[in-house]
Amino acid sequence: MTFNLTILGSGSATPVLNRHTTAQLLTIEGDYFLIDCGEGTQYRLIEHHFRPGRLRYIFISHLHGDHYFGLVPFLSSLNLAGRTDDLWLFGPRGLWEIITVQFRYSDTKLNYPIHFQETNPHEPTQILDHPQVRVETIPLQHRIDCTGFLFRERNRKRKLIAEKLPADLPVSYYRHLKDGEDIVDEHGQVVYGAEEYTLPAPPPRSYAFCSDTRYNEAMFDQIHGVDLLYHEASFLDDMEALSERYFHSTARQAALTAKQVAAKRLLIGHFSSRYKATDEFLVQARSVFPETYLAIEGETTDI
Repeated sequence: MTFNLTILGSGSATPVLNRHTTAQLLTIEGDYFLIDCGEGTQYRLIEHHFRPGRLRYIFISHLHGDHYFGLVPFLSSLNLAGRTDDLWLFGPRGLWEIITVQFRYSDTKLNYPIHFQETNPHEPTQILDHPQVRVETIPLQHRIDCTGFLFRERNRKRKLIAEKLPADLPVSYYRHLKDGEDIVDEHGQVVYGAEEYTLPAPPPRSYAFCSDTRYNEAMFDQIHGVDLLYHEASFLDDMEALSERYFHSTARQAALTAKQVAAKRLLIGHFSSRYKATDEFLVQARSVFPETYLAIEGETTDI
């Protein structure tokens, strides 16, 4: 099953050429999950050949502009393109008011339903129970209420061993075997054993998006063992005091988080415009957690 992440924006609030504000697209099977929607996100989607009309879910971490200023134009463009399908929007208190005020004064009437759910910035909460994945909020520590999002894949089915399946095996048995159920006869005797005709299911995958936050041990238990952790790394060590003042993290602190939670891989982004190059972010983070990678716009990472 497809489970991958594409970086649409890796910068922070102040614009920098070739580095856009925060936005990511998580693709799970055939569904698109947009995480944050900085200015110009709809252009990034088109640029990287994603069809905006396929999007079903949008998650907004907090109400600093570099994380949601692209949302209202995007919703408007979907309307102009003739969208009629439902859209689910998750975000902080105040977001729905911002959207409705702008549409009211622009006399915009949407032709598609938006289902808005307010997020809880104080405790982990499951906000989406999807056929392929469950989504929880991650309370973060920022200057205003802010949540990350944890995507946990549901348990996958066992894999049939095609070459071992008898030619006359009824197709209706396949589902039971993939669910780990033995096929038994009328006497309760096992005729086809799941262990014999299938391979174990791959372990479910997980992705944690930790938007703007200072070093935050309170979230460690919740995200322990994630396959891929995205953690903001706005600053290098030379600006650690500034990072603390503005409730952000350094590259080294992001790496320490990944190490402490035993993440398999770390992706860092939200780079401050004070830095024109990002190579040193990787150097400092990898000195703590070697499996660190830069959030490179346009790149897709399998989870």
